[in-house]
Amino acid sequence: MTPDRLAPDWLTEGAAHVWRPYCQMQTARPPLPVVATHGARLVLADGRELVDGLASWWTACHGYNHPHIAQALRDQIERMPHVMFGGLAHEPAYRLAKRLADLLPGDLNHAFFAESGSVAVEIAMKMALQFHINRGEQGRIRFLSFRGGYHGDTLATMTVCDPEEGMHSLFAGVMPAQVIADLPRDAEGEAALDTLLTQRGGEIAAILVEPLVQGAGGMLLHGPDTLRALRRLADKHGVLLIFDEIFTGFGRTGSMFAMQAAGIEPDIVTLSKALTGGTLPLSAAVASTRVFQAFLSDDPEAALMHGPTYMANPLACAAANASLDLFEDGAWRAEVARVSAALAEGLEPCRTAPGVVDVRVLGAIGVVEFDAPVAVGDLCARFADEGVWIRPMGKVIYLTPAFTTPDADLALLTLAVRRVIGAD
Repeated sequence: MTPDRLAPDWLTEGAAHVWRPYCQMQTARPPLPVVATHGARLVLADGRELVDGLASWWTACHGYNHPHIAQALRDQIERMPHVMFGGLAHEPAYRLAKRLADLLPGDLNHAFFAESGSVAVEIAMKMALQFHINRGEQGRIRFLSFRGGYHGDTLATMTVCDPEEGMHSLFAGVMPAQVIADLPRDAEGEAALDTLLTQRGGEIAAILVEPLVQGAGGMLLHGPDTLRALRRLADKHGVLLIFDEIFTGFGRTGSMFAMQAAGIEPDIVTLSKALTGGTLPLSAAVASTRVFQAFLSDDPEAALMHGPTYMANPLACAAANASLDLFEDGAWRAEVARVSAALAEGLEPCRTAPGVVDVRVLGAIGVVEFDAPVAVGDLCARFADEGVWIRPMGKVIYLTPAFTTPDADLALLTLAVRRVIGAD
């Protein structure tokens, strides 16, 4: 911060003790101190307001401080902020599980709750492994995932991320290697993946993919035909299909869940991010009835032995139920369409900027891709000077704003991108 924007005491006193994410602590710029939020805006300690172009890593889909979610949290904390889920039950979790089952297509009917997206993916992987074990199938100990993919930062999820383009190459060899392939984007790609599965299908428990958008891998898009091809191949080779909808779920791509664009269902789907409307950590691995039934037995060892301490936290479940209330009237569809149109119009001039190789928009996701990695820290500072919060990653500057972001703020976001990269 500049001298006229002195950092608050809590930031200077605590800075030596906080290990921040995704940055080299020795050289990183100081973070911007946020003291309040409202709508689509962050209020900084020095009084500035920034339009948040990322909805706090894609979570605050309804905007910040939504009164309906806030009231649900106040009501719940007075009744019961938390209770263990082992051997006990509470209304918010049971209501949420039923509502998710009703919203999700097909027979994705069985929700296992956790706190974070990475953990939900690990639970889905564990479900897939044990599904085959419980059915007496031996040797299915690996997962097939895809280049450009990202599924989390925990040890097992690192193994199913892109090993070259991702953030985890330092840990190669620490965990068992998985099978990484190219997404089947056409008939030739499907045939190649079919051949791979013919050769190695007996050792693969499940195929794992982010439907329609590979998020943290670079906001890479693929079409519904790719998902339909994966469903065909999974069925043909007897492997499960897992959709990681932690980023794409809850309206971000224009449908409630990205899988709906393809008209198919996975065997397991993982959810998080916008599940609570950007208020509290919560995730779920939701399994089909076929997967769930493979764990039903008189044998206690056939049970899924997993249980995060804060799983199904009542406060988080109350927030998720309130968020689902806001989706019920369907107004979000028009909001996402409005955001999508604003991003498409506002980012299109970026195609002519130096180093830009692509501009793409899907739902409430806007991406400007460059031919080389961008300077994240420098760009964050320049965007803040323009009155917006945008944090690029890899080769992309991207926008994933709240669906309720006003038109004027959307215009400010896209104008800031154009100005900073020299397209305006």
